[in-house]
Amino acid sequence: MKAIAYEQSGLPIDDARALFDTDLPAPQPGARDLRVQVKAISVNPVDTKVRAGGETNGPRVLGWDVAGVVESVGPEVTLFKPGDEVFYAGSIIRPGCYSELHLVDERIVGRKPASLGFADSAALPLTSITAWELLFDRLGVPEQGGEGDVLLIVGAAGGVGSILTQLARQLTKMTVVGTASRPETHDWVRQLGAHHVIDHHQPLAAQLENLGINQVTHVASLTHTDSHYAQLVEVLAPQGKLGLIDDPATLDATPLKRKAISLHWELMFTRSMFETDDMIKQHELLNRVAALLDEGTLSTTLGQHFGTINADNLKRAHALIESGKARGKLVLEGF
Repeated sequence: MKAIAYEQSGLPIDDARALFDTDLPAPQPGARDLRVQVKAISVNPVDTKVRAGGETNGPRVLGWDVAGVVESVGPEVTLFKPGDEVFYAGSIIRPGCYSELHLVDERIVGRKPASLGFADSAALPLTSITAWELLFDRLGVPEQGGEGDVLLIVGAAGGVGSILTQLARQLTKMTVVGTASRPETHDWVRQLGAHHVIDHHQPLAAQLENLGINQVTHVASLTHTDSHYAQLVEVLAPQGKLGLIDDPATLDATPLKRKAISLHWELMFTRSMFETDDMIKQHELLNRVAALLDEGTLSTTLGQHFGTINADNLKRAHALIESGKARGKLVLEGF
């Protein structure tokens, strides 16, 4: 099967060996695996981070966002059958989806939204799971709850921010404030439903005060948490909640004590890495997201289509992710 891989980590993306086209043996499904014919994929910051530092013995395939068709199933599969159209994010401890065929445990797979094509669908799984788990599981916001609360989303124009903004606006009663730094990303975040948009390159407290918001009850810090940390503590209300998904070099929790702020870290790969008892919740929430998309409550977060799935196009997508200027999700489709 066709695949795109790397063999040496840490190479700049313009190096010919950073990602290359290759042929690999078709994988064989395990007991609860689906073997999926990959139709479209999207690129996430985790792809670039693993490429930068992920160890490999031979060709390693990246990629954790798929929309495709079930080609075959393992002997214990009960949720899907060959021919089903699916979308999912996969497991970080298994080979990725930059390949024509891909294996995935059925418990972390959802049905593809019927109203969307493969490219639009591929933009959604990883970020939808991350945003859903962060908002409802980690920060503990109840659906249709949060009246009177204010959610500040730092990095609202990115992949996770684009779906989190929609979920918070459509499924809660919170006031949603997103941050973005350029006119086009300000417009994007407003279109997604944020009540207000501010600039994370400017002092946050002053901008919030100009909106009549003296403090926020919840923060979802999606990028550069270490740069904004002191300001986030400042604007959070006593007994507020701080959630994050990025990887600051250090994070001293001591400043949170005075306000009794709780800290919540989200990693959507945790359930699949540890095969937790509630692993199937990712199947359930992806099906819920598909239903919300089909009824028009949510919309795809596809930002740019980068063409067919090959090394050259993936290198362009990685470069844009690494620049920090991506808006929404970057998608590739077909081999």
